Amino acid sequence: MPTFESMLGPTPRRWASGTIRFGLLSSFPPTPCGLATFASALTTALSARGAEVAIVRIADGTESSEPRVIGELVNGSSLSAAGCAESLNSCDIAVIQHQYGLYGGADGDELLTILRGLRVPAVAIAHTVLENPEPQQKWVLEQVVALTDRVVVMTEVARERLCRDYGADRRKVVVIPHGAVLPSQPRLKRASRPVILSFGLLGPGKGIEHVIGVMPSLLNVPGRPRYVIAGQTHPKVLVREGESYRDSLVEQVRAGGLTDSVTFDGRYLDRTSLSALIQGAAVIVLPYDSTDQVTSGVLVDAVASGRPVVATAFPHAVELLRDGAGILVPHGDPEALTAALRRVLTQPRLAGTMASAARELAVAMAWPVVADGYIQLAAGLLAERRMGR
Repeated sequence: MPTFESMLGPTPRRWASGTIRFGLLSSFPPTPCGLATFASALTTALSARGAEVAIVRIADGTESSEPRVIGELVNGSSLSAAGCAESLNSCDIAVIQHQYGLYGGADGDELLTILRGLRVPAVAIAHTVLENPEPQQKWVLEQVVALTDRVVVMTEVARERLCRDYGADRRKVVVIPHGAVLPSQPRLKRASRPVILSFGLLGPGKGIEHVIGVMPSLLNVPGRPRYVIAGQTHPKVLVREGESYRDSLVEQVRAGGLTDSVTFDGRYLDRTSLSALIQGAAVIVLPYDSTDQVTSGVLVDAVASGRPVVATAFPHAVELLRDGAGILVPHGDPEALTAALRRVLTQPRLAGTMASAARELAVAMAWPVVADGYIQLAAGLLAERRMGR
């Protein structure tokens, strides 16, 4: 597989005029979502590599104490959209996170007004590239591609899909992996009972019920493993459905007599606490229902932690785990899920081999490496603009 550095080409890491100032349009903490977490980590990594970052935050009713926030986008306001574009134009390069549901309008088409108002080079980060989009979804992403200078995706499957199905020029699409924080401390001592772990924001489609469903078949594994489900309910799910999904899982555990073997941890965990939880797991399981997901930050964090992974065969997992860092199981196959978890829990040599493969993959996903990719990409675009290309 070609590296993302080779796709970026031999462009300079720094712009000839000096430090690059990035303008980042995104959700941002304290907004509790994966994109906000990604944006915060990317901002920190870029700053650590010598770049400047200014953030235009998508308003959600909360206030950010981050001094880098220079403005907010209020969805549904044309005046706010115009101000957002001008804020981004005060930077050297605009970086726009794209995901359906993030921006106002039909499938987020209000973003297009902002893109049309940009005078600086623009990079879109496409977190979602659907294989079978609705017509409006397809049109919006096609317009995002047309109105930006480069589109960053995080997997090869997303790149191929964007070029094949959305008509993107292959030279315009760049693969830069999702970043991850690599463990800095030795792995903690194993818990008295092996831990099967799922983590991340909770909601329908995460497939947690599938793992709960196979736990009775794993209770005879030496050490009596327990399943830990860590994470708050996704805020959008909370608004739309309340805690109905979590409540259904709790009831499934109660009805199955599994209260001693399945634990819910709904606390907000900071990076240090989450890292400790991940490092203490015997295996991390991602039983997602989606067959379409091309980017998963949870998967990247799991692999970067150097722990064995069992995942359903969604596209990002297929791409990342195919060289031995995990076991892929078909969707809707409880027997395969049970067998995979049992193998990892009972075969130390296999688990060690998987963990070693994960650690090798993690090197390319470290945030400093990923930040260098964005800086190199930005420097190349600025050089092209200066030469009038």
